[in-house]
Amino acid sequence: MILLAVLFLCFISSYSASVKGHTTGLSLNNDRLYKLTYSTEVFVNQGKGKLQDSVGYRISSNVDVVLLWRNPDGDDDQLIQITIKDVNVENVNQKRGEKSIFKGKNPTKIVRKENLEALQRPVLLHLVHGKVKNFYSYENEPVAIQNIKRGLASLFQMQLSSGTTNEVDISGDCKVTYQGHQDKVIKVKALDSCKIERPGFTAINQVLGVTSKASSVTTYKIEDSFVIAVVAEETHAFGLNFLRTITGKIVSKQKLELKTTDAGPRLMSGKHVEAIIKAVDSKYKALPIEGQVFQSECKGCPSLSEHWQSIRKHLQPDNLSKAESVRNFLVFIQHLRTAKKDEILQLLKTENKDVLPQLVDTVTSAQTPDSLDAILDFLDFKSDSNVILQERFLYACGFASHPDEELLRALISKFKGSFASNDIRESVMIIIGALVRKLCQSDGCKLKGVVEAKKLILGGLEKAEKKEDIMMYLLALKNALLPEGIPLLLKYAETGEGPISHLATTALQRYDVPFITDEVRKTLNRIYHQNRKVHEKTVRTTAAAIILNNNPSYMEVKNILLSIGELPKEMNKYMLSTVQDILHFEMPASKMIRRVLKEMVAHNYDRFAKSGSSSAYTGYIGRTPHSASTYSLDILYSGSGILRRSNLNIFQYIGKSQLHGSQVVIEAQGLETLIAATPDEGEENLDSFAGLSVILFDVQLRPVTFFNGYSDLMSKMLSASSDPVSVVKALALLIDHSQEMQLQSGLKANIDIKGALAIDISGAMEFSLWYRESKTRVKNLLAVVIAGDITVDSSFVKAGLEISAETEASMEFISTVQFSQYPFLVCLQMDRAEAPYRQFETKYERLSTGKGYVLRKRKEMMVAGSEFPLHQENANMCKVVFPPQPESASTGGGWF
Repeated sequence: MILLAVLFLCFISSYSASVKGHTTGLSLNNDRLYKLTYSTEVFVNQGKGKLQDSVGYRISSNVDVVLLWRNPDGDDDQLIQITIKDVNVENVNQKRGEKSIFKGKNPTKIVRKENLEALQRPVLLHLVHGKVKNFYSYENEPVAIQNIKRGLASLFQMQLSSGTTNEVDISGDCKVTYQGHQDKVIKVKALDSCKIERPGFTAINQVLGVTSKASSVTTYKIEDSFVIAVVAEETHAFGLNFLRTITGKIVSKQKLELKTTDAGPRLMSGKHVEAIIKAVDSKYKALPIEGQVFQSECKGCPSLSEHWQSIRKHLQPDNLSKAESVRNFLVFIQHLRTAKKDEILQLLKTENKDVLPQLVDTVTSAQTPDSLDAILDFLDFKSDSNVILQERFLYACGFASHPDEELLRALISKFKGSFASNDIRESVMIIIGALVRKLCQSDGCKLKGVVEAKKLILGGLEKAEKKEDIMMYLLALKNALLPEGIPLLLKYAETGEGPISHLATTALQRYDVPFITDEVRKTLNRIYHQNRKVHEKTVRTTAAAIILNNNPSYMEVKNILLSIGELPKEMNKYMLSTVQDILHFEMPASKMIRRVLKEMVAHNYDRFAKSGSSSAYTGYIGRTPHSASTYSLDILYSGSGILRRSNLNIFQYIGKSQLHGSQVVIEAQGLETLIAATPDEGEENLDSFAGLSVILFDVQLRPVTFFNGYSDLMSKMLSASSDPVSVVKALALLIDHSQEMQLQSGLKANIDIKGALAIDISGAMEFSLWYRESKTRVKNLLAVVIAGDITVDSSFVKAGLEISAETEASMEFISTVQFSQYPFLVCLQMDRAEAPYRQFETKYERLSTGKGYVLRKRKEMMVAGSEFPLHQENANMCKVVFPPQPESASTGGGWF
């Protein structure tokens, strides 16, 4: 210990700075050469993986530090020179043995000669009061190598006193907190506060987002009043909110330790540091201490065209229900994000019509300026020859994970032009609404493009005269959910004709609780109780649902309950079932309903014994402590037994965030004349109509019409088959998180998580006068892949973790009604078929020369199929009365 004290006598107020000294930070002694050892190592693994099972690498070296200049007017103004020597690169996992990618290779081969020379070239650091004022290096050095030197230089920045301040180092401009102790100084850096420009984006909806945590602690060890070592540890952990098995962790460590001091060069004299630097070497330039962006060169990577040719077979229409198609979709998106417009446009122009829709999905999902320019040049909205491609482009725009203003402006420009297809014109406006909402959720409501789109939607709705235009703008507003659009929605909900009133009411249903004000509630109560006008059942029941789902008052609940018994037969049953569903599922309104039910006038046998077949039911698809998936089905029939509306919803909840995964609504009206039945009140003059409307991942798509008008109905009944109508068929990118991080060691880390699905939603409605039977069928086919990739790159060696999960699933809903008698018989079935679930993990270490180490794991299981109850009074008699449906893997449901 005495020998150690003697050794450090020369190091007073030095890199081994005295805590009790007059300096505010580290200070070196004159005419001394400080010899240190330095190492930085990085570990990559799953979130709960053990450190010893990680992949990674260690870069170690000796370091020489000398004081070149000290300001004669102040000891705390210094210029120091830092030189890295004797570089070595090795595994962090010593168990690797013969499999080590570094075995038998010297540092020159690993790092490469030009990189090694740059790494060992000294840097100069200008410190004032212990903080970095300037970092000097050669300007033409490789950025990745300069970053490693920045990481080492940043360790020399510290202060001896406790307190919180902002510092600029390799991590950016960060908030740091110092804690001074007798034997150490601890610096805690708030990494989430660091301001540094890095490319990246994440999901707008947190259900599809990523939760991450980061920490950075640097300890300056002090012995006998001297700093003798610096130990830093930085950790980044992340997890996908939607699927907790997709996790990752990066641990980066640095260690700088004093070994000895020798006689060093004499101080250079002068008053100005600039003159000193010029005298040392005129090639030194002041560069930012913040880490700089670099891209590693991809050697031997295929061109865009070559890559496409290798995967296009997986994107044939017949293969879209397979997870392999989605996996290749994700990989090709990544390639497209580095491609130029001309390359992309050439692919689009040369592809055949079978695979072209999938290529359009992929190009649009890339969401880069070049991909947008290419797809807009390729599609001709004035031609009706590629309507399917235009529709697929618009779907992909609606599902965009991180849309920008340029995409919105492009669609606004297209809308103002001419169209060969009116359906496409409607879709453009509907998707404009979806983009407005997403941009507003990203704090972009004041962007000029968003302001213009708002005016286009609201102004168009105010001036619209044609029914088709009113419906189009209402659908756009249903996506945009603009608070300033609520007065217009109330107007159309209360005074509009049937379909318009219903659409306006369903748009109001999507607004959050704070927007359902007293004024909105008054209007909804007038609609439900028909104070000013007779409304269709679909409008009234939707109004009631909004009231009950948005903190209803005692009197609102009481009046709704008192109305049961005075309504048309099936509406009586529907409202009763809705109330019972709220109670059994313990929805927020259940407490208020129970209070009201204590009154005998509201809760009696006469009111709660109404017969009928309409129903409402909510259940869980799955539940965990942090998330829940729910489904709900409500079906409303006319008094004559014909389907009026079926509404199937799936929601995903994580914490306080929710995602409307899907809504499939089949609606029919004006069919009573076919069976010589009497229409219900308010529905005497409705045209014959049936159609299907879909919300997919919070985006309302353009509704599909089965038939419209009596003549159209009869022609389709005579020529129709039972083949389903495709509502949406597409590849959709839903999870899209890209994050580049500057580690304080100088290495670059990337976290990239993507999730996509191939989806095919189809619906059919069959109607038989002979058998007096109607049947509706909605089928969802899905292939889902979620893939995460974590890498830590030094430009000459890379370590990474790839983790993914995939499944192929189907869900089907069937409702069958026999209306030959009353009460008519109804069978409801919703089934999820058995589905495979596969999970993959790949860890790797790879040199830039190509040599690599790879470890792969795979887990596979079958998830059993499920039958979901759809009514409280389920008697499970569907199989008895109706033969089993061959399309369904299993049946579940009941007569009631």
